[in-house]
Amino acid sequence: MTESTVPSQIRVVVVDDEQLARDVLRELLTEHPDIEIVAECANGFEAVKAVMERKPDLVLLDVQMPKLDGFDVLELVGGEVQVIFATAYDEYALRAFEVNAVDYLLKPFGPERLASALDRARGRLRLRERQPVRELVSAAQADRRPLGRILIRDKADVHVIPVDKIDYIESQDDYVAIKSGAKSFLKEQTLSELEGLLDRDRFVRIHRRYLLNLTRLAKIEQSITDSRSAILLDGTELPISRSGYARLKELL
Repeated sequence: MTESTVPSQIRVVVVDDEQLARDVLRELLTEHPDIEIVAECANGFEAVKAVMERKPDLVLLDVQMPKLDGFDVLELVGGEVQVIFATAYDEYALRAFEVNAVDYLLKPFGPERLASALDRARGRLRLRERQPVRELVSAAQADRRPLGRILIRDKADVHVIPVDKIDYIESQDDYVAIKSGAKSFLKEQTLSELEGLLDRDRFVRIHRRYLLNLTRLAKIEQSITDSRSAILLDGTELPISRSGYARLKELL
């Protein structure tokens, strides 16, 4: 695909937890000969799997779904595909629109509104415009602070990690390593971004590289050089900076 062309067939994944909504959308899409539905999904987990395996050009994505909603799906796959949101709730639709999602469809919508959204999607595909995924996800997460869980994609699989299962989080450049028991999960996000989404009374930045779950802290040890370390319940040792120690003293 060159910068001035749209694929002759736009490969689409339809995602909605209601069968009737999927049936209606499928029928409306038959009026567009350049649209090829490559998968239909009833939940967010199926959507992530379909995007990773089918490599669509566009996802028609319901916002309100159980377990993983539309913004969760976008967080996991949004950098790889264009998205048109479908929602029955104005506040979600407007938020998606304000941060420049491809477009949104406010349910119930008709053929003209769908056609308009598809035209806009064609234009973005033609120009190879990337979606502002981080901005869009941040707008959605603003209402969810503090986070109760962290989502991580591993190829086509999704790991849902409750924050109370996290021991600590380590910065690794543009990624974070989330440590939970014997497992470690890598997520493309900065430590500062994640810190801002977590409960500050529970997760403390003890060092520029480490964010600690206070419930895992067993003790603080001080060396003869006056440096300090956090000793976790499982024996893990993490460095504490001066500013990190000051934050700890405020909470302990």
